[in-house]
Amino acid sequence: MSTLAIILIATAAGSLLSLLLAAVVALSARPSWVPVLVSYAIGALLGASLLEILPEAVKMGGHVETVAKALLGGILLFFLLEKLVLWRHCHDEVCEAHGSHSVSHDHGRSGLMITVGDTFHNFVDGIIIAGAFLADFRLGVITALAIIAHEIPQEIGDFLILLHSGYTRTQALLLNFLTGVATLIGALVGYYALSMLEGWTPALLGLAAASMLYVALSDLIPGLHKRAEIASTLQQLVLIGLGIGSVALTGYFIGHGD
Repeated sequence: MSTLAIILIATAAGSLLSLLLAAVVALSARPSWVPVLVSYAIGALLGASLLEILPEAVKMGGHVETVAKALLGGILLFFLLEKLVLWRHCHDEVCEAHGSHSVSHDHGRSGLMITVGDTFHNFVDGIIIAGAFLADFRLGVITALAIIAHEIPQEIGDFLILLHSGYTRTQALLLNFLTGVATLIGALVGYYALSMLEGWTPALLGLAAASMLYVALSDLIPGLHKRAEIASTLQQLVLIGLGIGSVALTGYFIGHGD
C-alpha cells in the first residue's frame, strides 16, 4: 500500500471515529440539557485553544509574535464575520442587533464561526498527519491516534455549540462532517506540498485558536450570566472545568501536552 493511501485512510478513519463518538454523546443529550452543556463546550474551547493549539503553533517553529498576530487578526476577522451575520438578519422582525431578545439562539452566529475555525484546525491536522507519515510510519500512527484523542472533546463541544446556535441535529452532524473533510484536503496538500506550507502552519493554528476563543468569550460566556444564581454559577464553573480537564487529560495521557 502506498504512503498516500495510508495517509488518506488514517485521516478518514480518524475524522469519522471522532465525529461518531462526539455525535453519540451530543445526540444522547436531551434538548433541555443543551444550555447547561454549553458550559462544558466553553471549557473545551478554552482548553483546546490555550493548552493545545497555541502551544503547538509555537512548538512547530512559529515565533510567538507571528502566532500572536495571527490570533489578533483572527479575532478581528471573526468579529467582522459576526457583524456580517447580524446585518444579514436585520431585515427580520426579530433582530438581535436592534435589541430584541425573544429568541433562545443566536441566528447561527457562533455555530458559523466555530465551523470556520474548525475547518482551519482540521486542515492543519491533515498536514500534520501527512508530515508524520512521510517521516516515519510509526510516528504517523501515533500522531493520528493523538489527533483523534484531542478531537473527541472538541467535536463534542462544537456539536453542542451548533445545537445551541439554532442548528438542528442533522445540520450539526452534516456541518461537523464537512469540516472533517478539511482533514483529508489538508493531508493531500501536505503530502504534495508540505515543504511549501510548513511556514504557514503556525499562522493557521493561530486562526483556529482565535475562532475558539472568540466564540467562547464573546458569544457563549455572556449567555451564562443570564443565570446569576449561586447554584447555577457553581454548576457552570464545574462544567467549564470539566471541559478544560477533558482536553488536558487527553493531552496528558498521550504525552502530547508535555
